[in-house]
Amino acid sequence: MGFNVFSGNLRHIFKYRRTINSRYREENATFELLKSSILVAFSGALRIHIAFLLLHIQSSIQTCIAGSLIIYTVYTIDRALESEEDTVNRTELKGSNKKIGLAVSLLAFMIGTYILAKEGMLALAFVPLITGYLYSKGIKIGKFALKLKGGLGMKNIIVGITWGIFITGLAGSGCGNLTPIVLVFIFFGVKLFINSAIYDFRDVKGDTLAGIKTLPVSLGIQKTRNLLSAMHLLSHLALGIALIHGILAFEPLVIIYSFICGLICIQSLTVPEDEKPSSQKLERTVLVDGESASIVGLRMITGALIA
Repeated sequence: MGFNVFSGNLRHIFKYRRTINSRYREENATFELLKSSILVAFSGALRIHIAFLLLHIQSSIQTCIAGSLIIYTVYTIDRALESEEDTVNRTELKGSNKKIGLAVSLLAFMIGTYILAKEGMLALAFVPLITGYLYSKGIKIGKFALKLKGGLGMKNIIVGITWGIFITGLAGSGCGNLTPIVLVFIFFGVKLFINSAIYDFRDVKGDTLAGIKTLPVSLGIQKTRNLLSAMHLLSHLALGIALIHGILAFEPLVIIYSFICGLICIQSLTVPEDEKPSSQKLERTVLVDGESASIVGLRMITGALIA
């Protein structure tokens, strides 16, 4: 009788510990889900600010905040919907509470759209959301089916065009000249295309498993590196010429830092994840996601020194 009571208590203790551990893993994964898009959202807000600078338009803090909330929404929803490649690429999100992620995303989207609606830019809020859904899930109406995921470089093209339109649209809504708007769109479109391709080197295993034809998967390392270098050089050459001729605001620090930082990223970070030293993960975060923060920070410092 005493042994049965003792063994029953042991089972109860182990069951309780398993429940606590399971709950802890779920809470930790949920926290990882909620914070996984904060850096990219913050970086996006600063990119919108930089777009304002290049267009020589007074930056709007409200617009930058609204843009960051929309960016956070799109990336968090994408991670909460759990695509096939994320089971390999983002194992830290396994077991997260998707409902909490979607609820927080919805709240961020509502606040962002409210701000943009007040500024007359409501339509722009839905551009990345709709594009993101068409990419991740697609739509099917009868025999008609549309899904943007899968084609060679399609992921990078969608990222570049979507966020290029979003950032330039928010900053350039009050600009009456089309030429600088197009140049700023090219700048951010190409930059975000390149950044997404750099992150594809980290996700080669998951993308290969899901059948996604990213550039590193399809072209290989060297050809992808050459393509990104050519795109980077041409886009910055165009911006440099526009800067000299006064088509864009005279912001040489933005262009020079972006040019140097981009070259370093393309040459040193286009290596598969399993071949990188752990220190390069931090380097990628600083140089890719932290580039806009570095530009804004350096510009503030130089401005204060000149003043």
